Amino acid sequence: MANQKGGVAKTTTTHSLGAGLAELGERVLLVDLDPQACLTYSLGVDPDTIDASLHDVLAGRAEAADVVVKSGDLTALPSTIDLAGAEVHLMTRTGREHALARALKPLLGEYDTILIDCPPSLGVLTINGLTAAGEVIVPLQCETLGHRGVGQLLETIGDGRSFTNPDLTVRGLVVTMFDGRTRHSRELLADLDERYSVPVLGDPIPKSVRFAEAPGRGRSILTHAPRSAGAEAYRAIARILHQENR
Repeated sequence: MANQKGGVAKTTTTHSLGAGLAELGERVLLVDLDPQACLTYSLGVDPDTIDASLHDVLAGRAEAADVVVKSGDLTALPSTIDLAGAEVHLMTRTGREHALARALKPLLGEYDTILIDCPPSLGVLTINGLTAAGEVIVPLQCETLGHRGVGQLLETIGDGRSFTNPDLTVRGLVVTMFDGRTRHSRELLADLDERYSVPVLGDPIPKSVRFAEAPGRGRSILTHAPRSAGAEAYRAIARILHQENR
């Protein structure tokens, strides 16, 4: 999940699709690549209490398998604020773009899907996520400022394809926090395919206070409000991804 703009529901999308894929029987690993550790917190794990995190893995002090934590049906590589220091550390290393890919390689056979929650920037951590990934999903809002930077992100993905990951593809867009009552949102939604030549996955995720409530309870929207429109929308996208994995 990548988009350098903050507040577009990357973390919510990562958690919700992970939960949806787990409901379908997949073994899912969530990777919190953001030093803000919002995904870790949303899973009910306090970043301030864990002994080791992804930062220790990227710094070469721990193996990924020894750092993973369980949260219900999901497994996660947690983050802490220390991960911000890993970005500085990686800048001095040869092959820094491949650090995450190397760390995840021993785990690939244990999971059906690995979802990486990238930070809201195009720095070395996000480049590591793009280098490790097979596909990119771009969450975005249907509002004017939400569209700014998506073209730049797609250019960065193209650069990643040229220099570090030739097999990287853009799987699609996930429209989040959608308010279908406004003409502005509907017009921007209708323009997405033509503007970016990237498919929109499923239906837009409707705006709902339920999404704000779920992280404080350490739950995804699928367990916090399982019959809500938002939960069903994410389940539908999870089914699309699951069909590809079979």
